[in-house]
Amino acid sequence: MSILALNCGSSSIKYKIYNRQKKETLCSGTVERIGIAGAFIKHECPGAEPLIENRDCPNHETALKLIMEKISGIEIHAVGHRVVHGGEKFKSSVKITPEVLEAIKAVQDLAPLHNPPNIAGIVAAQMLLPNIAHIAVFDTAFHQTMPEAAYLYAVPYEWYGMYGVRRYGFHGTSHLYVSRRAAALLGKKPSEVNLITLHIGNGVSLTAIKNGVSVDTSMGLTPLEGAVMGTRCGDLDPAIVLFMIEKEGFYAEELDGILNKKSGLLGITGKYMDRRDIEKAAEEGDERSKLAIEIEAFRLRKYLGAYSAILGRVDAVVFTAGAGELNWQLREKVLTGIENLGIKFDKWKNQAATSRENEADISADGSPVKVLVIPTDEERVFIEDVEAILDGKYETHTHFTYSFEDPNYKRKKA
Repeated sequence: MSILALNCGSSSIKYKIYNRQKKETLCSGTVERIGIAGAFIKHECPGAEPLIENRDCPNHETALKLIMEKISGIEIHAVGHRVVHGGEKFKSSVKITPEVLEAIKAVQDLAPLHNPPNIAGIVAAQMLLPNIAHIAVFDTAFHQTMPEAAYLYAVPYEWYGMYGVRRYGFHGTSHLYVSRRAAALLGKKPSEVNLITLHIGNGVSLTAIKNGVSVDTSMGLTPLEGAVMGTRCGDLDPAIVLFMIEKEGFYAEELDGILNKKSGLLGITGKYMDRRDIEKAAEEGDERSKLAIEIEAFRLRKYLGAYSAILGRVDAVVFTAGAGELNWQLREKVLTGIENLGIKFDKWKNQAATSRENEADISADGSPVKVLVIPTDEERVFIEDVEAILDGKYETHTHFTYSFEDPNYKRKKA
């Protein structure tokens, strides 16, 4: 019996096929730079050289068809789908019914870069793989442990009651995975650790984790709030929106597109949303690319300070996701000058930690707070949630034990 895990991000789709009987990954891969020039698929199977193929992928539907082409011949019995926004309705993973799909569609405006491709992935997969179980795994579920003081905004309280205006948080499966792995690496139970986790990909979010659960996170009602991202602005003065409406006569839809798709690193540089492109341009002397790097690092440092204050005691800071795992230059900029928080890193260990497979401790000797780089494995969470639902053994994450919590767990390369 094989399970397909699908993770549709704003500019990528990651996938993994897991065989339950053999308890092994059959293949995995990613389609990157969707909607950007230079899109490609990387398909990996154990014992074989990775297949990398350049293919034009203007949208997520095209990318999903490409994945199905590469995995043809494998019988799939269930699919786990990443769904970014579940609102308050979904506090755990669920089997997708027509009613569940409609509820996901009902909140898609709150995650305009993600829920639409998530929905497109579900619909396409259901068409290509009918008559099997499709399970939704929600980014927002991990953050349902936040207290009211963290998730409510200082706006008229009626907005919460009428429209659900509150902080939801995202990248939940990633923060869950790396926090459980961090606890294992620290030799503690998840309920014993305080962590600050940084998921730095095209989308960026930080989470303050106290006694193993989320107590605050940087993204809000939508994934637009928080740190500087690839194309999203992150935190800003709300009056800027009113100011620009007055100056330019923008409609709500236009501003939504600008703040979600034309801001962040792309807005600052005017050219690039991918940090690899920005790093290259900065090295070649592009001043706005240099500025974008400084602004991003500055904002991340602010959050580290704020979350250190919220947690009181911090056991570890954890970097994950594409740039968090690979971009040692960004990590160095973020970590430099915050020794007063007890966060001290080793420059050479940091430069050596550029793998999407291996976990690394980049702490300086004697650092009161550990600094870890842990490659995320959201698909592993999807697979274990799907297995548990199929077996009738699923519980919410606060009461569920995952295989990767074992100190001896070894992530297998597909």
